[in-house]
Amino acid sequence: MRLRACFVLLLFLSACTTTPPSPREPAARDPRLANLQRAAKLPWTDGGRCAVREASEPWPELAERCFHALDHDRIEFHDTTGRCAVASAGAAALGVGVCVLAAPEIVVGAIVVAGVVVVGFAIKEALDAYPLDMGPPEVRPAPETRPAPETAPAPQKPSPEKRPKPEPKGPDFPPVGPTDISERERRRRCEPIPEPHAGEDDAHNRCADQFPPNRYPGMDVFVGGVSFDALQVGVRVLWEIKTHRFDAYPDFIQDKEIKKEMKQLRKQRDAARDCGYDFVVGVSTEEHKAALLQEDQFLKIVVTGCKR
Repeated sequence: MRLRACFVLLLFLSACTTTPPSPREPAARDPRLANLQRAAKLPWTDGGRCAVREASEPWPELAERCFHALDHDRIEFHDTTGRCAVASAGAAALGVGVCVLAAPEIVVGAIVVAGVVVVGFAIKEALDAYPLDMGPPEVRPAPETRPAPETAPAPQKPSPEKRPKPEPKGPDFPPVGPTDISERERRRRCEPIPEPHAGEDDAHNRCADQFPPNRYPGMDVFVGGVSFDALQVGVRVLWEIKTHRFDAYPDFIQDKEIKKEMKQLRKQRDAARDCGYDFVVGVSTEEHKAALLQEDQFLKIVVTGCKR
């Protein structure tokens, strides 16, 4: 009898010490919450507004879109794994930074922050908005229900003399007027889509891949309904590359070429700006750059020096 009593007491004590499942476990699996918690460890110049706005996207997209909002004076990026090396020294610092930040896990020593990080006010507000109790719905009490009355009045039959009049219908044609494109549709149009290089000019394609450098080597990129020669590694910059020897053309050919190029470049610049990208034109000679700037002084033009 004493042995049985001890056994029952032991079972009771083991049941009492079992830890119940945490009500916040489902929230920890929420990708948005995980992104906010990761962003809270970094210094932001905008209080974390960009991180909150992009928190529903995968972390690599958040890192790329909000990289500009980091406090770069307080943060250093180290490519400890060697996975983030880029071909162009001019874009190396920025490209490696985005690559390290976008990694699925934070490697020890990869991100070094100077000073104490104070959680951005926007991130703190977003984290505070999460409810404290996020338990699964099956553990919540079911709503009280009452039995329906056993008898119910029989439905009245419509009188044959008084038939219900059909409700007036609206016009068969859709209303005329502008319709706003949703944010989701705009993002879908602005997502970069790699596509094969349009031309078979090896020298041109080699310049487009190596100079910016191109995020998708061997591919053009389609953004906002327009094709571009390259999307630069690590930053939101779209490129159009020109490698022909413009200075070797006769004057009347140069005039026709510039008019044709300006029509194309303005269309590309508008599409890039509407989708939140910067736009740069790469040309092989200073003469070509001067001729384009004479037509539009606001173009961003870089002399690549690429040879044909």
